[in-house]
Parts: sequence; structure tokens; C-alpha cells
Amino acid sequence: MYKFDYHRPSSLNDAAKLFSGAGDPKFMSGGQTLIPTMKQRLAAPSDVIDLGGLAELKGITVSGGVVTIGAGTRHEAVQNSAEVAKAIPALADLAGMIGDPAVRHRGTIGGSIANADPSADYPAAVVALNATVHTTKRTITADAFFTGMFETALEPGEIVTKIAFPVPEKAGYEKFRNPASRYAMVGVFVAKTAGGVRVAVTGAAPSVFRQSDMEAALAKRFSADAVAGVKQSADGMNADLHGSAEYRAHLVTVMAKRAVAKAVG
Repeated sequence: MYKFDYHRPSSLNDAAKLFSGAGDPKFMSGGQTLIPTMKQRLAAPSDVIDLGGLAELKGITVSGGVVTIGAGTRHEAVQNSAEVAKAIPALADLAGMIGDPAVRHRGTIGGSIANADPSADYPAAVVALNATVHTTKRTITADAFFTGMFETALEPGEIVTKIAFPVPEKAGYEKFRNPASRYAMVGVFVAKTAGGVRVAVTGAAPSVFRQSDMEAALAKRFSADAVAGVKQSADGMNADLHGSAEYRAHLVTVMAKRAVAKAVG
């Protein structure tokens, strides 16, 4: 790990000032990605600005058919929230699948989506539920937020403050876990919303994406059988020692079927 200056601001305004006055700063929420990459010397920020102590970024509210989760809210809080479990059970279920207890007690939802790891779970929920991402500067729609592998629409110095999830009619999430990291080799979140059916896939490609053929099939008949015959192309799929592009493409259909079964069950 290279030398850096550590800051723990007392407000979002302080965090913004620290960022603008530093040479090559990085915001840190739970630190589940930044710290390991710094230890491996894959990242060398001049300053680390720790947002973990900001109470204004934490908390869960349910009002007007929307579940709003502060960006600094930890995975275990979402997993164990009675309000989330009642309004969007699939979201609480997803949070409980992230990593292990140690990771869930440190990692945050805002940090996860801002990092945009191609195998992260929350991006699938954000896209499938058509969530709105609120930042210190604006609001960003789900379809516009994730732009590529580890890339988002966030501008330098822009901080995610909360994510607003409209409550769906039905939703389900299922993933095929990497046996070591528990990251999603393929994860599929299916949601039947007021605006139609949305199917988001994570882990399979460089960035989360919507599976439009499955959305069309489920719009006609919302059942696991409806997606059983929908095949995902292997073009552009991730491939590594854990699974080929063709294997991941096959898993998209398998996980979609399971996610729909959860939603209707």
C-alpha cells in the first residue's frame, strides 16, 4: 500500500471540499473494494475520504410505494430490515446473498453501485426495479447509471446519497455464486412493475444489462416456463477460469427461471 492521507468528514459538504482540494482522491464507503486494491497497489489515491461516519447517508424508509435506502446503509441492514422484507422481499433476499457476514456488515449499497463491479448483486436490483439514484448533484435513472465495467454516470466528486426503489407487484432474484468469493457468476433479477416487466442480468457480461427477450416473454405470461425457451447469446459474455461465455449464457436462462419461480412463489 502506498502512502496516502486519510480523512473522515463530518458532512457531505466537508467531503466535497476535501475532494476538490486533493490531488487524486477517492471516496470510501465500506471499503470492501478500495482497501484490497490499495493493498495490492492496484490503486494509489493521494487521499482517502471516508464517508462511513456520515449519518445523513444511512437509513431506510418506505413511503408512497417507494423504498428509499441511504447510500451508506450496510448490506446486513437491508437484509434484516422488516420494512424492506415486507415491501420488496427480493431486495432483502439479494442483500442476504452478498459475500459473507463480515462483508455484509461492512459493505454499503451506495459503495456497491458506485463501484459497478460486473459481478455485484445490487446493480441487477437497481435496473430491474427501475430505481432512481440520488446524488449530491442530481438524480439518475437506473438505465442511465451503469455505463460499463466499473463505470457509471457519476462525475468526479459526485456522491451517491440514496437509492429509491419503486415497490413492484412481484420480484425475484437468483444467482449462481462463485464458490470462493460468492460474487455472481450470473445473477438475474426479475420484476413485474407498474411500467411493465424488467429483467436485469449481472455477472454474465462486463456490465449489468436488461434481457429484452425475457421481458417480452414474461409480459405475455409471467411464469418460469415463459423464459425456459429464451436463450441468451454468448456474444460479449464474460469468460474466465470459472466459466466460459457459453456457460454463462446458459446460466442466464437457468437463473431467470429460478428468479421468476421465486417471484410467483
